[in-house]
Amino acid sequence: MLATVKEILHMVTPGWAVAAFNVHNLDDARAVVEAAEELNSPVILMVSQSALEYAGLSFAARICRTAAEEVRIPVAVQLDHGRSVELALACMHHGFTAVMFDGSHLPLEENIAQTRQVVKAAARFGVSVEGELGVIGGKEDELAVADQESNLTDPQEAQRFVEATGIDVFAPAVGTAHGFYTRPPRINLERVRALRAQVKVPLALHGSSGLSTVVLKQLIAEGIAKVNIGTDLKAAYTASLRGFLTELPEEHEPRKVFAFAREQMKNLVRERLGLLGSVDKAR
Repeated sequence: MLATVKEILHMVTPGWAVAAFNVHNLDDARAVVEAAEELNSPVILMVSQSALEYAGLSFAARICRTAAEEVRIPVAVQLDHGRSVELALACMHHGFTAVMFDGSHLPLEENIAQTRQVVKAAARFGVSVEGELGVIGGKEDELAVADQESNLTDPQEAQRFVEATGIDVFAPAVGTAHGFYTRPPRINLERVRALRAQVKVPLALHGSSGLSTVVLKQLIAEGIAKVNIGTDLKAAYTASLRGFLTELPEEHEPRKVFAFAREQMKNLVRERLGLLGSVDKAR
């Protein structure tokens, strides 16, 4: 059933977090919601700006909303890393239940001003809003950034940003990076702890793919409530397609190929839901 991210994160209690999976088409959207329903776990479907450019906003919205409506567990449909107010508004009009406006590339005052615009519009649609401050390393869509300590989110600025914008979820930079890690990440748990003390809305972790179980559990223990998972799901999808077609090079029935890939993605989703502790937390 459709829900907002705010509604889902209000269910979270200390010790577990909600998984938010980046999806691109029917197969990965179904894989996520079917595995989540099987394990009675709330879940979030996210579609990035580049995925919307690939699939088309109307197609993506209908696929994700249909997937959510077909199951009994709470499922949110969220724009991920939308970099314009106009795109956030378009997603609201197309039935997304949550949007992330990423103004982290803007000067602080402009980030606040544009995020407030999104929050004001979202109130009319009953949509929740996630905002970001600081620079998360790696590559998200077409944005490449450096991995530097100075890019971590300042707790005092975070408090001001959250209070001034009225966002429902806050995405800070704490040392993680989008994509696979080329070297061991330096996760700043003290920064997470300080942010949790200053910010009164749920915290979202970007760049979780490749983090160790130990680090993820530490981050959740420090107050991370939403964990984004993108690269790991894409890797499971493409690896399963590659393996299937290598094993059966004469196969020409797409339904068999994609059904196999969907099952492999469901295995990944099940594993992540168990790791985050959200199994049997839907209500």
